[in-house]
Order: sequence, then structure tokens, then C-alpha cells
Amino acid sequence: MSVEVEAERIMARCDELAAITAIPEGIFRAYLTEEHHRHNALAAQWMVEAGLETWQDAAGNQCGRLEGREPGLPALVIASHLDTVPDAGRYDGIMGVLLGIETARRLVPHARELPFAVEIIAYADEEGARFGATLLGSRAMAGTWDPTWWETIDADGISMAQAFWDFGLDPERIHEAARSPQDLVGYLEAHIEQGPYLEAAGRPLGLVSSIAGARRFRLSILGEARHAGGTPYERRKDALIGAAQAVLDVERIGRERGVIATVGQLDTRPGAVNVVPGEADFSLDLRAESDDARDAAWDEIYTAMQSFCSQRQLELIVEEIHSAPTVTCSPELRQALAAGVAATGDKEPMTLYSRAGHDAMAMAAVTDIAMLFTRCEDGISHHPDENVLVSDVAHALVALERTVWEVAKARSS
Repeated sequence: MSVEVEAERIMARCDELAAITAIPEGIFRAYLTEEHHRHNALAAQWMVEAGLETWQDAAGNQCGRLEGREPGLPALVIASHLDTVPDAGRYDGIMGVLLGIETARRLVPHARELPFAVEIIAYADEEGARFGATLLGSRAMAGTWDPTWWETIDADGISMAQAFWDFGLDPERIHEAARSPQDLVGYLEAHIEQGPYLEAAGRPLGLVSSIAGARRFRLSILGEARHAGGTPYERRKDALIGAAQAVLDVERIGRERGVIATVGQLDTRPGAVNVVPGEADFSLDLRAESDDARDAAWDEIYTAMQSFCSQRQLELIVEEIHSAPTVTCSPELRQALAAGVAATGDKEPMTLYSRAGHDAMAMAAVTDIAMLFTRCEDGISHHPDENVLVSDVAHALVALERTVWEVAKARSS
């Protein structure tokens, strides 16, 4: 069967999965829901058809395994996720799972030549759309599950622990999903870029150097709420002015330093049209190719905000609510992926870092990782207009299969 036919099958299956949704218009599949049951069943069916042994693990991840030259060998994992954000596109995560299944199908006739097993994993939750915590499926597999998550609740007041029971899983067995380093050869993930850089360069595929670690902050600027009509400018302590200047400083410093700095939320109190705002609350998300670059940007942003607030007799309150380190991809696996991309005709693959988070970040806690990006139209993702080219999917399939053999050659030498 030609790679073009296999790529067409991947695209058709993306459409088939898109029909599994919790909303009448658009795509939405969340963790531990009926949609989760349905997409796992479909993925399991396709894994069996490809020649894999299948099971659902203790976290609700759908797993498939192809044995190598002998049973029980450590596994090279190829994985991504099947859950989505609300009103999602049909390729984010999904395409990576289906590429893994098709890669395994191609490997089946020659599996006895492999010095390791190959496992395809469809993670049950990467987006965190239901309970807020992200990368749940891969964190369970990496053995970094946080017990405090059991008490988190969804929009309907259902705790994660209860959702496990309702889904047919036992929270007390979550540890069974964890893998040990000696059970794994490495981890590969194919994913749409979710950015415009490959398209701008005219490249179907790219190698990922690292995945940006993020720091997130909840910030408040406190001033004094007073009547807008009766308070002269020189006597105002306008919290919103402080926040507005902070937003401008965030963008300026982000641009100057080449980091990603985003204010995505802004709220004022008391929020009346004729009252000087006494409090402004806003978010800050910081990402960069390295932790040093990200942290240096934060230091400059904080200094700028503190200086302006001092000038305006405002108080700045900072709470860091999330911190994740940058994860660097394995040089050895990147070299194997580079050979895979070269097999498609691109002898000098483009390298870029991932601005978005991925399951590979969690898996780095337990094994070496590498990622392959595919071009996506206009860099659009997390949106119904998300789109990829069939020819790019074909290139990715060729690259992944070649990468597996490159890893096998390296382990046999």
C-alpha cells in the first residue's frame, strides 16, 4: 500500500474522530466522559487492525503494543492525545496518534528485526479541559501523578475521583499506569506545529529542539476606588492605569527579549462606569526557549511594573501559580528523527522550539524524548480552521518509520 493511501486513511480517521463530540456544533472531547469511551474504543479497533495487542491503562489511556524480536523488551513509545479543547480542530494530538498507528502497521512485517517493542499510546487527557490540570494521561504514565488532583472538581461539581469511578477506573490503582525508565527505550511524538514557522519556511516537517517551560502569574494592582467625576487626576490612584502600563511593558519586554509574554485575563473592581478602578487583576504567561531567558524577562517585567506602581502610589501583588522547566529533546533521538526527515528529501531539516506544551514534557521525567512537527495552515490551532496537507502527513509517516529503524540501528551498534 502506498504512503499516499495511508496518509489519506489518517485524514479520514481524523474526520471520523471529529464526529465524536460533546457539543452540537464543533468538536469537544474531555477526560472521563462518554466521548472518551468512544474515542478509546475506536482507537483500540484501529490498533487491533494494525496488528497490535491493546489495553486501556489505569489512567484511561488507550495503549497498543507490537513486540520486537522477543517478547517483553523495553518499548519505544510513539504517542499523542485524543482529547480536545472546546470547539477544537481535528488534528491537534489526534494526527500524532494516528501516525503512530500507521507507523506500527508498516513495522508489523519486520517486527522480529527490532531490538525493542513499539508501543502506540493515545493519551486520555492532555488539554486539561475538564479538571484544569493538564497532561494527566502522560503524567500518570511518567509516574508523576499528583494526589491533590483527586479533589479537583469539574463545572458540574464532580470530583476527579468520582469521575474515575463513574468511568470504570479505580483511583487507588492509578500507580499501575506508571512506567519505569528500564521499561522504555525513548519517546517520540508527532504533532502539528501550532505556529506559522514551518509554513513560512516552506517546510513540511521540522525537528523540535526543546519545549518551552512556562511560568504563570496572578497579579493584582491595588489603588483606591473613588468617584470618577469628583476626583482630580492628581489625586487618583487608578489601578487600571497601572495594569494598562503593565500590559504594554509585558509586550515591549517580550518583543525585545524574544520571549513569549502574554496577558490573557484582565478584570477591574468595582467595575462601575463612573468609578476610578480600585483594583485590577490580570494574568501573565511567560515562555521561552530556555529557563534563563524566561526568568530574565520576568525580572525585567517585575521591575518595570514595580517602578510604575511606585510612581503612581499603587501596590503590586504577585502570586506565581505555575512553573514548569524547559524540556530539551534528546540529541540521539533528534539525530534519528533528522535521518527520518532526510528520507523524505529534506536533507537539512529545520529545527525550532515548541512554544506550546505537549505530553513529551511529562514523559521527559522517565525517558528520553523527541518531537516531530508537521506544518499547519497559517499556524492555526485550537480552532475549527485547523488544517494540514495530506502530502505533509505522508512525509511524516515516512519520517517516523525511518526514525524507528534509525533508533534500532543505534541500539544494535
